[in-house]
Amino acid sequence: MERRGRGSGWLEVAAPPAAMTTAILERLSTLSVSGQQLRRLPKLLEDGLPKMPCTVPETDVPQLFREPYIHTGYRPTGHEWRYYFFSLFQKHNEVVNVWTHLLAALAVLLRFWAFAEAEALPWASTRSLPLLLFILSSITYLTCSLLAHLLQSKSELSHYTFYFVDYVGVSVYQYGSALAHFFYSSDQAWYELFWLFFLPAAAFCGWLSCAGCCYAKYRYRRPYPVMRKICQVVPAGLAFVLDISPVAHRVALCHLAGCQEQAAWYHTLQILFFLVSAYFFSCPVPEKYFPGSCDIVGHGHQIFHAFLAICTLSQLEAILLDYQGRQEIFQQRHGPLSVYTACLSFFFLAACSAATAALLRHKVKDRLTKKDS
Repeated sequence: MERRGRGSGWLEVAAPPAAMTTAILERLSTLSVSGQQLRRLPKLLEDGLPKMPCTVPETDVPQLFREPYIHTGYRPTGHEWRYYFFSLFQKHNEVVNVWTHLLAALAVLLRFWAFAEAEALPWASTRSLPLLLFILSSITYLTCSLLAHLLQSKSELSHYTFYFVDYVGVSVYQYGSALAHFFYSSDQAWYELFWLFFLPAAAFCGWLSCAGCCYAKYRYRRPYPVMRKICQVVPAGLAFVLDISPVAHRVALCHLAGCQEQAAWYHTLQILFFLVSAYFFSCPVPEKYFPGSCDIVGHGHQIFHAFLAICTLSQLEAILLDYQGRQEIFQQRHGPLSVYTACLSFFFLAACSAATAALLRHKVKDRLTKKDS
């Protein structure tokens, strides 16, 4: 027992028992050990991960993998698959391309999940099917894109294979966007003129975009001629012009009338962001003017990825607003049969695009086999 002074009196305070003191010391000892383990954690993680080869300059990779004005930051070919998966955490000239679309895919998924929870989305309703296919198409193209940029350095066949997969994802996204714009976003004047042939034409343009990109990749070799870019950009441009036409018509009329519609503003941003992204896809800037300075961060394809991701997120917000606010229009125009038919055509397009990519991959494989023999 300890006596402590307090004013004019004394306060008796019990001393801590020996068992409590021992427990405190043991706890402090445990914390000390835990702190030592935490300090060792980075070393343990480093030892647990595969040893990552250093990136190499353009002279150390085959011509197929070289990008104009990008001199360094290439991953060497011929390693195990796990190296290319773990290169997600390595500094190289594709890592920004991977992360922009990985984060965008997560953002799309989380935003849609929050919307579905808040609105108690009727998953089995025919009205929800085009929305679900749009979400599926968005996540598909973002996933295919990030896999292409993450894994294409494994070998020449892998390079062709994953970029063909990327082009399939793009065609699926184009048609998923067309479905959403057609069912949720078109105004009545546009719908009355184009409802009969819009979706068949959009499906054909989606397949043509995939076929054009795959053929250009198969046919032309580096240094790429202008014709390769034409084969890629023209079909994709036609698909965009057609797919965006319901939205563009509505946005133009809205702004002429002093637009107060929130969804129309998101559609406007979608169009602007896509046009900016298309510019950076078509032109190798700024790396053309600063060769070797934009190898890891800042080259045109990365900027294209970033603006395309923002375009998709703006498009998603617009479509969610249209889904909420235009229910009566949907019910007046579309019966269950027309919705089911359109949604089945989505999977038909995906199958046709995948078959086209598989055919050209087979041709690439034969060509590479002959070259190695």
